[in-house]
Amino acid sequence: MELSEIQVKYVPPAKANRTKISCSKDAYQYLHKAWSELIDFQEEFYILILNRANEVLGYRKVGEGGISGVVADSKVIFGIALKCAASSIILAHNHPSGNLLPSEADLRVTKNFINIGKILELPILDHIIISSEGYYSFKDEGKFL
Repeated sequence: MELSEIQVKYVPPAKANRTKISCSKDAYQYLHKAWSELIDFQEEFYILILNRANEVLGYRKVGEGGISGVVADSKVIFGIALKCAASSIILAHNHPSGNLLPSEADLRVTKNFINIGKILELPILDHIIISSEGYYSFKDEGKFL
């Protein structure tokens, strides 16, 4: 019988190169630079992985959808965060329409991720909706966080 080897590898950035996230604007500016060229065309879902000092350990696209929706799998999101020894996560997705207000689905998904994060002691610090023109922060607006 042949066994499958599982490899888990994460190489964090050098300490001198880490960006500190102090507010939603910092997260937006970091993610806006990292976002793909599809920001105005199709929905994508990214995560920012942070250490205890709120320094970015890395980011990852975890979902790619259509014009009006994207699926973000909690097992993928939290699996990546755990592999990176994250202390917290910032969620982000875009609205190609430019409408920055969260949908009912956005609110439901965010609440679900927050609850999972609490169980894993891996808090969701914010969920940011991004467009090419600006952003909406769940934390700044007092939504669940």
